[in-house]
Parts: sequence; C-alpha cells; structure tokens
Amino acid sequence: MAHPEWTRLFQVTAKNLKPGDSWQLEFDENLMPNCKKPGWKKCIVSTSARHKCSECGRGWSSNKVRVACHMRLSYRQGVVKVRPFRQNCKECSEAPMEKPSITSENIEILLKNVVEKIRIKCYNEDLGKKSKPFTRVDGQSPHEPAHCEACMQGICPRSRPFS
Repeated sequence: MAHPEWTRLFQVTAKNLKPGDSWQLEFDENLMPNCKKPGWKKCIVSTSARHKCSECGRGWSSNKVRVACHMRLSYRQGVVKVRPFRQNCKECSEAPMEKPSITSENIEILLKNVVEKIRIKCYNEDLGKKSKPFTRVDGQSPHEPAHCEACMQGICPRSRPFS
C-alpha cells in the first residue's frame, strides 16, 4: 500500500475543507477502532481490495475491507489517523495477517467518504447524503470472519452492527 499515494489523494480531496484549516493524513498501525482519545472523532469506511499470502502466494479479493479513521481538528490543524484492516489466508495454518492492496480508484473514493465524515463530525455540516460506493472486486468466496482482522475487532458488519 503506497502511503505517498494516499497522502497525495487526501490533500487533493481535503483542499476544499474550510479555508485556512490544514489537514494531514497519518497511518497508525496501533489505532484501536473503538478506543479513541478525548476530542477525537471516529469513523469506519469500507472498500474492496486484494490480498496476497506471504507464506503460500495465494491471492484473494474482498469487498469487506474496513479502514478505521480517527480525526481531530484543533486550532485549524486537522489530523486523520487511518488503519486499513488486514486479512489472512484460509489455506495456511498460522498465516500472517496481510495488508490490503487497494486500487487508486478505491483509495480516492474511500478518502472522499472520509472527507465527508470530517465535514459532518468536525464541522457539523448536514450533508444529507450517503457515502459514495466503492468499486467492487470479483470475489468467488464468501467473507470469512475467522480470517478478517476487522471481524476480530468487532467492526465488520459480519461480526456486529457498527457506526
């Protein structure tokens, strides 16, 4: 996952937020989706991605990839911390969790949805619309909660409803 691409796309997408405010995107592998610090807002966005097992080389696609975001605006400086959740191979025992590979098109859609959440949660705007849907990948297998880090954290709709 190319962090510079995410950062570039976020800057393009966030440029139309309130003039004079600046926003930055940070990746945080330790971000706990349901454990936010005081003053931070949270959102969970969904996308599709491909994964590849580093043990056996098997690849798979998923339309159930979750990205947790914590955001804060303080003194005109905004920060969004993001953590894409991983999945592991169902074929390998003791398989490591693998990071998702998300297309540029879906990163852009995901970040537009995050900026909408910033407008709602940090600027109290009433946008009155739903998030833009991501481009789905062809998947032959059903979602497997036992191999999904988001399910293990309780933030996947397959594990329970979330906000």
